[in-house]
Amino acid sequence: MLGSVASTEARLAVTAGILLATLAVGWLLLPRAVRAGERVATGWVERFLDGRGESSIETMREAVPVSFALRLLVGLLQLALFALAAVAILALWGRFAVVVAVLPVAENMLTVGAQALLSALLLGAAYVASDVLEEYVEDLSADSDRITAHQEQLLSRIMQVGVLVIAGITVLGIWGVNLGGLLVGAGFLGIVLGMAARQTLGSLIAGFVLMFARPFEIGDWVEIGDEEGFVTEITIMNTHMRNFDGEYVVVPNDLVTNQAITNRSREGRLRIHMEVGIGYDDDPDEASEIAEEVLTEIDTIANNPKPYVIPSGFGDSAILLDLRFWIEPPTPQARWRSKATAVEMIQDRFADAGISIPYPQRTVSYPPETAEAAETVERVERFDEEADERSGGGRASDRPT
Repeated sequence: MLGSVASTEARLAVTAGILLATLAVGWLLLPRAVRAGERVATGWVERFLDGRGESSIETMREAVPVSFALRLLVGLLQLALFALAAVAILALWGRFAVVVAVLPVAENMLTVGAQALLSALLLGAAYVASDVLEEYVEDLSADSDRITAHQEQLLSRIMQVGVLVIAGITVLGIWGVNLGGLLVGAGFLGIVLGMAARQTLGSLIAGFVLMFARPFEIGDWVEIGDEEGFVTEITIMNTHMRNFDGEYVVVPNDLVTNQAITNRSREGRLRIHMEVGIGYDDDPDEASEIAEEVLTEIDTIANNPKPYVIPSGFGDSAILLDLRFWIEPPTPQARWRSKATAVEMIQDRFADAGISIPYPQRTVSYPPETAEAAETVERVERFDEEADERSGGGRASDRPT
């Protein structure tokens, strides 16, 4: 169509019209259209996200200001518009050879620019989506009692890693990277890393096992092997504890899953056992009643179920009474305080009732032969002492025979 314009004057007029239209659209209409589209897109994104992902969006705005992004977009669109205008003018003046020579370069530039823009958009969307997923999991955990803080953290990280991996694979596909060879190389690398970091991978797998098994939660009073304390944090690799001495203890998750775990907080209450011995001449029933009465008076001991005391056996020097009572909620402070108070009060009540708490006693006896030998030695020693006294205090071995 443009090549049908024959006269030079007409071509000049058409060229001037193309330039004016390009300038009008590129410098007047295009910036306004981009700003209007930005406002519409921002409103749509805010309604779609419903307040989620604000931190990631703010981070992206700080890294790439909106004004700079808009100017860059307007500049790219203006450049494309001017390139189209130049192609139209060259076609008008019959310079098809120049158009054909420049077209491959322009096509490559356009392809690379589109790939770069699409990659940036995908990575930015993946970054915002990871933040949105984290906030979504937090809201879901807040509305449900079945999702623990440990599970919330693991789910958030798994979903974020999944989104970023999908975005990365898509970007590599956009740039034409051979994913088959990359996956083969990643497989060999995974085998090497797996052999070199078996314990780390074991802790990682154990972290997922703990997430689904849920033997304890953050804040529980647990005993794991030789370590006892409160769980402060559960990560994919380690379990963090604070023991009763205020020490910070980190236990790898693979060791956690391979040891016995005692959770004293799970049931909401804990039973305590104590033993006290009374003399064989005392009444076990009376002592049991007094001990039960003392236990019911202690504030840190629960009354439901009620504490009870039963004779449990014969000791070396005493009849043993087994004291059983519950504390609720179970805390180390309640356990220590209840046991200390029980010891003090039971000792006072037993003393008032005339019930003895005997200390260990031992009776030493000799067999008949040993007893006779001991008596002989005792008589000889007594004879030597008397002889010493008669001789003026000298030793028996110094006297003449």
